[in-house]
Amino acid sequence: MAVGGADNPWWLDLLEWGQRSPYAKFFDIQWNSPDPLLKGQLLLPFLSTDYGTVLQNGEVPLHFDSEHGSFRVEHYQHHFPINPGTYGPLLKAANRPELDQLAERFARLDERTDAYEEALNIKAELVGLLKDKPELTHAIETGLAQFDSQQPEGFDRLHRLLERQDYRLASWRTAGDDINWRRFFDINELGGLKVERSQVFEATHAKIFELISEGLVDGLRIDHIDGLADPRGYCRKLRRRVDSLLSQRPAGTELDHVPIFVEKILGADEPLRQDWNVDGTTGYEFMNQVSLLQHDPKGEDVLGELWSRISGRTADFNLEVLEARDLVLHGTLAGDFENLAQALLQVARSDVMSRDLTLGAIRRSLLALVSNFPVYRTYITASGRSEEDERFFQQAMAGAREMLNEGDWP
Repeated sequence: MAVGGADNPWWLDLLEWGQRSPYAKFFDIQWNSPDPLLKGQLLLPFLSTDYGTVLQNGEVPLHFDSEHGSFRVEHYQHHFPINPGTYGPLLKAANRPELDQLAERFARLDERTDAYEEALNIKAELVGLLKDKPELTHAIETGLAQFDSQQPEGFDRLHRLLERQDYRLASWRTAGDDINWRRFFDINELGGLKVERSQVFEATHAKIFELISEGLVDGLRIDHIDGLADPRGYCRKLRRRVDSLLSQRPAGTELDHVPIFVEKILGADEPLRQDWNVDGTTGYEFMNQVSLLQHDPKGEDVLGELWSRISGRTADFNLEVLEARDLVLHGTLAGDFENLAQALLQVARSDVMSRDLTLGAIRRSLLALVSNFPVYRTYITASGRSEEDERFFQQAMAGAREMLNEGDWP
């Protein structure tokens, strides 16, 4: 789902309320980061440069939305809502007695179990008060000058306010190493959703199901199926849901079957899983076969010699694959890799038989294992690995052992 910017209400609500947002469980977030700077916070790597520099340059100014009774900071196209529990200092800066009581009520929100609902009520009262006394809007906006981060005192005030939010603003460069939520590969503007949750599945597919039942859609293409936690479960659930809608289609649009195609990168020796209940892939494997027709085998030696002369390396494609995977795991996916290593460390420490496994050994072993996978991914379930997946896993294990010292084999 597209995130960042100013147009996604689920994402903006998540930023405003953190784990108390009803959409907190929609997104795939690691709230319990081992990094103390991210304890209970969402890293937002959307700043054009380092946080301190952006703050000093006044590039995250505070804004007041009088129509909704809410505050936010902005950075170019991005909006970052301020949590209502921290509105107190912002309203008191207006220096108007009419706002003091509301400021106190906002400040006490953290003490309430119904803070989310109560905040909506207080905001509605604030909006009503502003309609009765339009001059209060001007007073609030004037008070925000006290949070001008280009001034020393304003810098401190705005920084203290931002430190109390459920997110941490950071340079876009921090994403690769520190990201604590799942993205589409390394694209910060595309956030991963936990579609395996029924509530999320229904909410994100409502429009698609509507279009199918109205006879306006005759087939589905599922993008990046392997980005899901459980592709098999998702596909089978989608098939059941889609089939249940066919009887609702109007006359002239009747269908006995809606085809579902998945964007699946199949390895050289990997068939599409038959138990997914889909109709096929979007055709990467077919495209590869067609591409072979356009290659003259006699060109291999010429290209190999050219490659070696320019790169200084032997023309061994497998070595280039391993180097490229290492580069990705240490670069654009370094944060995801580290999150997984830390999770495995906690698993190891939970058992007395494996608690001596160090984080360094886990990192080295994980890197070797992932680098040697012959397929895009496997599909382990609560029942374990299938026979097919076990074959792929053992291939990765064999390759990993060749890369590692024997001390890391356990």
